[in-house]
Amino acid sequence: MLSHEERYRTAFDQAMQGLAEGGIPIGGALYLGDELVATGRNRRVQESSPIIHGEIDVLRNAGRPQPSWYGQLTLYTTLSPCYMCAGASSIYGITTLVIGENRNFRESEDLLKSRGVELIVMDDPETLEMFGSWTVANQDLWFEDIPDPRRKT
Repeated sequence: MLSHEERYRTAFDQAMQGLAEGGIPIGGALYLGDELVATGRNRRVQESSPIIHGEIDVLRNAGRPQPSWYGQLTLYTTLSPCYMCAGASSIYGITTLVIGENRNFRESEDLLKSRGVELIVMDDPETLEMFGSWTVANQDLWFEDIPDPRRKT
Protein backbone atom coordinates (compact mmCIF):
# COMPACT_ATOMS: atom_id res chain seq x y z
CA MET A 1 0.00 0.00 0.00
CA LEU A 2 1.29 3.43 -0.93
CA SER A 3 1.89 5.99 1.81
CA HIS A 4 0.34 9.46 1.82
CA GLU A 5 3.78 10.84 1.00
CA GLU A 6 4.09 8.62 -2.09
CA ARG A 7 0.63 9.54 -3.34
CA TYR A 8 1.23 13.21 -2.56
CA ARG A 9 4.25 13.25 -4.91
CA THR A 10 1.80 12.81 -7.81
CA ALA A 11 0.07 16.07 -6.82
CA PHE A 12 3.41 17.83 -6.33
CA ASP A 13 4.60 16.68 -9.75
CA GLN A 14 1.44 18.21 -11.26
CA ALA A 15 2.20 21.50 -9.51
CA MET A 16 5.71 21.48 -10.93
CA GLN A 17 4.36 20.76 -14.41
CA GLY A 18 2.02 23.74 -14.07
CA LEU A 19 4.92 25.90 -12.96
CA ALA A 20 6.95 24.79 -16.01
CA GLU A 21 4.00 25.80 -18.21
CA GLY A 22 4.03 29.32 -16.72
CA GLY A 23 0.95 28.64 -14.58
CA ILE A 24 0.13 28.68 -10.89
CA PRO A 25 1.90 25.77 -9.17
CA ILE A 26 -1.02 24.01 -7.53
CA GLY A 27 -1.46 20.35 -8.36
CA GLY A 28 -3.72 17.54 -7.30
CA ALA A 29 -4.31 13.81 -7.51
CA LEU A 30 -7.41 11.74 -6.75
CA TYR A 31 -6.99 8.25 -5.37
CA LEU A 32 -9.35 5.37 -4.68
CA GLY A 33 -7.18 3.39 -2.28
CA ASP A 34 -3.92 2.90 -4.18
CA GLU A 35 -5.59 3.41 -7.56
CA LEU A 36 -4.86 6.74 -9.19
CA VAL A 37 -8.17 7.98 -10.60
CA ALA A 38 -7.07 11.35 -12.00
CA THR A 39 -4.52 14.14 -11.79
CA GLY A 40 -4.73 17.83 -12.55
CA ARG A 41 -3.22 21.22 -11.96
CA ASN A 42 -4.25 24.83 -11.82
CA ARG A 43 -4.74 25.93 -15.43
CA ARG A 44 -6.07 29.46 -14.93
CA VAL A 45 -3.20 30.94 -16.91
CA GLN A 46 -2.83 28.19 -19.51
CA GLU A 47 -6.55 28.18 -20.42
CA SER A 48 -7.31 31.81 -19.50
CA SER A 49 -10.08 30.63 -17.18
CA PRO A 50 -10.88 31.91 -13.70
CA ILE A 51 -12.31 28.55 -12.55
CA ILE A 52 -9.82 25.87 -13.55
CA HIS A 53 -8.12 25.55 -10.19
CA GLY A 54 -6.03 22.48 -9.40
CA GLU A 55 -8.76 20.54 -7.62
CA ILE A 56 -11.35 21.44 -10.27
CA ASP A 57 -9.02 20.13 -12.99
CA VAL A 58 -8.58 16.85 -11.08
CA LEU A 59 -12.35 16.35 -10.75
CA ARG A 60 -12.89 17.33 -14.37
CA ASN A 61 -10.32 14.71 -15.44
CA ALA A 62 -11.88 12.07 -13.17
CA GLY A 63 -15.24 12.43 -14.86
CA ARG A 64 -18.54 11.56 -13.25
CA PRO A 65 -18.09 9.87 -9.87
CA GLN A 66 -19.00 6.21 -9.70
CA PRO A 67 -21.38 5.12 -6.91
CA SER A 68 -18.82 2.52 -5.80
CA TRP A 69 -16.33 5.33 -5.06
CA TYR A 70 -18.51 7.08 -2.49
CA GLY A 71 -16.82 7.36 0.89
CA GLN A 72 -13.50 6.05 -0.40
CA LEU A 73 -11.88 8.94 -2.28
CA THR A 74 -8.79 10.78 -1.13
CA LEU A 75 -7.80 14.03 -2.81
CA TYR A 76 -4.19 15.16 -2.59
CA THR A 77 -3.51 18.84 -3.20
CA THR A 78 -0.43 20.98 -2.81
CA LEU A 79 -2.30 23.87 -1.18
CA SER A 80 -5.34 24.08 1.07
CA PRO A 81 -8.32 24.61 -1.27
CA CYS A 82 -10.38 27.72 -1.85
CA TYR A 83 -14.14 27.71 -1.20
CA MET A 84 -14.97 26.78 -4.81
CA CYS A 85 -12.68 23.75 -4.75
CA ALA A 86 -13.82 22.75 -1.25
CA GLY A 87 -17.44 22.83 -2.37
CA ALA A 88 -16.72 20.82 -5.50
CA SER A 89 -14.75 18.28 -3.46
CA SER A 90 -17.58 17.94 -0.98
CA ILE A 91 -20.17 17.47 -3.73
CA TYR A 92 -17.92 14.91 -5.41
CA GLY A 93 -17.78 12.81 -2.24
CA ILE A 94 -14.18 13.33 -1.17
CA THR A 95 -13.83 11.96 2.37
CA THR A 96 -10.14 12.64 2.97
CA LEU A 97 -8.11 15.61 1.81
CA VAL A 98 -4.33 15.52 2.10
CA ILE A 99 -2.83 19.01 1.87
CA GLY A 100 0.83 19.68 1.12
CA GLU A 101 0.87 22.99 2.96
CA ASN A 102 -1.63 25.45 4.39
CA ARG A 103 0.52 28.33 5.59
CA ASN A 104 0.09 30.36 2.40
CA PHE A 105 -3.67 29.77 2.22
CA ARG A 106 -6.28 28.03 4.38
CA GLU A 107 -9.67 29.63 3.68
CA SER A 108 -11.94 26.59 3.55
CA GLU A 109 -10.66 24.13 6.13
CA ASP A 110 -13.42 24.80 8.66
CA LEU A 111 -16.03 24.34 5.94
CA LEU A 112 -14.52 21.02 4.89
CA LYS A 113 -14.36 19.79 8.48
CA SER A 114 -18.01 20.77 9.02
CA ARG A 115 -18.87 18.55 6.03
CA GLY A 116 -17.10 15.58 7.63
CA VAL A 117 -13.99 15.68 5.45
CA GLU A 118 -10.86 14.42 7.19
CA LEU A 119 -7.98 16.87 6.67
CA ILE A 120 -4.36 15.79 6.80
CA VAL A 121 -1.85 18.63 6.52
CA MET A 122 1.59 17.34 5.57
CA ASP A 123 3.35 20.67 6.04
CA ASP A 124 5.75 19.55 3.31
CA PRO A 125 8.91 21.72 3.41
CA GLU A 126 9.55 21.45 -0.35
CA THR A 127 6.00 22.55 -1.18
CA LEU A 128 6.10 25.36 1.37
CA GLU A 129 9.38 26.69 -0.03
CA MET A 130 8.28 26.37 -3.67
CA PHE A 131 4.89 27.99 -3.20
CA GLY A 132 6.09 30.64 -0.77
CA SER A 133 8.77 31.76 -3.24
CA TRP A 134 6.30 31.69 -6.13
CA THR A 135 3.71 33.86 -4.34
CA VAL A 136 6.31 36.50 -3.48
CA ALA A 137 7.47 36.65 -7.12
CA ASN A 138 3.94 36.54 -8.61
CA GLN A 139 1.72 38.56 -6.29
CA ASP A 140 -0.51 40.07 -8.97
CA LEU A 141 -1.30 36.65 -10.42
CA TRP A 142 -1.71 35.07 -6.98
CA PHE A 143 -4.15 37.75 -5.79
CA GLU A 144 -6.12 37.73 -9.03
CA ASP A 145 -8.88 35.51 -7.64
CA ILE A 146 -8.47 35.54 -3.87
CA PRO A 147 -8.91 38.41 -1.41
CA ASP A 148 -5.94 40.72 -1.79
CA PRO A 149 -4.79 42.17 1.56
CA ARG A 150 -3.03 44.94 -0.37
CA ARG A 151 -6.32 46.19 -1.86
CA LYS A 152 -7.87 49.19 -0.19
CA THR A 153 -11.61 48.81 0.42
